[in-house]
Amino acid sequence: PDLAAALRELRAQYEALAARNLQAAEDWYRARCARLHERAARSQEAVRASRREAGECRRQLQARLVEMESLRGAHQSLERQLQELEERHNAEAAGLQDTIGQLEDDLRNTKNEMARHLREYQDLLNVKMALDIEIAAYRKLLEGEETLFNMGSGGLPSLNSLPSPIYSFQPRSFSSST
Repeated sequence: PDLAAALRELRAQYEALAARNLQAAEDWYRARCARLHERAARSQEAVRASRREAGECRRQLQARLVEMESLRGAHQSLERQLQELEERHNAEAAGLQDTIGQLEDDLRNTKNEMARHLREYQDLLNVKMALDIEIAAYRKLLEGEETLFNMGSGGLPSLNSLPSPIYSFQPRSFSSST
């Protein structure tokens, strides 16, 4: 009888210990599951936040790529404009150089023509001066003849007393600087 009671008591203790162990295991399991659920919830929230951040980064990347393409297009457009401006400037510079060359040629031709006109003018001036001298000489001769006619017939010896004019023509030469 004592053995059955001891066995019952031992069994009761064993069942109480098993119940406590089972309760402890269930509590540990529940706590562990709660922590895991909490961790999973935090991990899911972190994953959602990472996904939101990745989506935001993708949107920013797309915006930057669009901006970069826009800037690249603007850069290419500005490069084309710069090249066109350089070509137009070079063409204008070449045209101006041609105009300058033509004007220099015209200036040289005009200077040469002016020098030729000046030489012609000097030649004409020399001829005029020679003609003036010749006219003055003829005038003196005419005046001398008038005095002879006025003096009458006895003027032959007085002709020899008139000084005979000696005319010399020396053309002037003008130097022109061109």
